[in-house]
Amino acid sequence: MTITVQQSEGTNGTATSARWPTASQEATGGLPLIDDATSVAPQDARALSRIFFDRLQDLEEGTHAYQYARNTLIEMNLALVHFAAGRYRNRPATDHEEILQVGTIGLIKAIDRFDLSRETEFTTFAIPYIVGEMKRFFRDTSWAVHVPRRLQELRVELSKAKEHLSVLLDRDPTVSELAGYLDLDEDEVIEGLVAANGYTAGSLDTPYSDADGGADAEGRTLADTFGACDPALELVENFNSLAPLIEQLPERDRRLLQMRFGEELTQAQIGEELGYSQMHVSRLLSRTLTKLRAGLMAQA
Repeated sequence: MTITVQQSEGTNGTATSARWPTASQEATGGLPLIDDATSVAPQDARALSRIFFDRLQDLEEGTHAYQYARNTLIEMNLALVHFAAGRYRNRPATDHEEILQVGTIGLIKAIDRFDLSRETEFTTFAIPYIVGEMKRFFRDTSWAVHVPRRLQELRVELSKAKEHLSVLLDRDPTVSELAGYLDLDEDEVIEGLVAANGYTAGSLDTPYSDADGGADAEGRTLADTFGACDPALELVENFNSLAPLIEQLPERDRRLLQMRFGEELTQAQIGEELGYSQMHVSRLLSRTLTKLRAGLMAQA
């Protein structure tokens, strides 16, 4: 049995061929057998897509013919994904191949939901699905810190509002002015501004330069500018808590603490000066420290 070949001149000057099925090609469901669907010219793809969609709605899902029709529709219309991805080609820190992948997911969703009876061009129907899937991908992956979608969208609104009001006011708008312009509460605006800080994140290894640092500032990173916890600060808090407790001690106990921890005398030296044995000085200090410790624990 012979195969009839139909050829048409594509918009790019190349010929597109589709072979109509013979008895050995019944698995195509009566559709033309396209060897390389990705090379079909856009003009021919629109015409062939209508034929494939018309047949797809009559085919049983899960059959080989259904899979052939669906897969061919995907391959024929991949040009829509490349077209939509072109606007994001220069987007920083974005892999173009990933954009094409998520755009293809949007194309598949459009194919599965397209209804030929609506008399709408598939191109018009598919582009919003493809672009929407790409925007969802950016929303889920572009933020350095995950924030709710509501705040992600609010960031965009705030950015537009700040740009508009800056032109009108010739200065940066205040929170109250942004809230009035967007008809939001000031707390919502503040929450959105804070959340916007999570869109990008800087590395702690980023080189840091300070005009006042001089030669010593060379080679420093941002992490080097961060301070560390000072253990002496905790001592200040403890001293402030101990002061009222020490004032409540008898004169002798305060004198013992002064000699032991202020003058740093040994227990033997304290005993010689006060006329006590070293053992007695040790018992007095232990009792006094236990009392102070209990007072601190009670405050905590």
